[in-house]
Amino acid sequence: MVAVGKAVPDLRGASTAGEIRLRELRGRSVIVYFYPKDATPGCTREAQDFRDLAKAFAKCHAIVLGVSRDSLTSHDKFREKQQLGFALVSDPDETWCRAFDVIHEKVLYGRRFMGVVRSTFLIGADGKLLREWRGVKVPGHARAVLDAVQAACA
Repeated sequence: MVAVGKAVPDLRGASTAGEIRLRELRGRSVIVYFYPKDATPGCTREAQDFRDLAKAFAKCHAIVLGVSRDSLTSHDKFREKQQLGFALVSDPDETWCRAFDVIHEKVLYGRRFMGVVRSTFLIGADGKLLREWRGVKVPGHARAVLDAVQAACA
């Protein structure tokens, strides 16, 4: 499991931009945000917020990656419909989710289930975890992540 100040595992996975491997992204900050499901209201708003701040992230040479358990087909549709300029990683076997410890018991309408807890992680250019946000509330979150990225690249 990842921890602030420690190296993030060299995860790899299929994405809407082809195969992603974290080790190959060294030298740039990487924002990895986990979300429950494509095309749901909160997840759509979060993706749009990261999309709308893309130029500001790019000024700091930061890469945004969205991760969920959805299929690549679902990700492709979601990315196209929302005009997302960043890759979405498909994690059906929960490799990324387990590495970042974002699968926990949730309750929806009285039903208990294991699901993705909305969380974001900022990985430094050296591959070490700089910051984490767990149990994220969408409004203002992408901006808070950008603020942290800008502080790290200043």
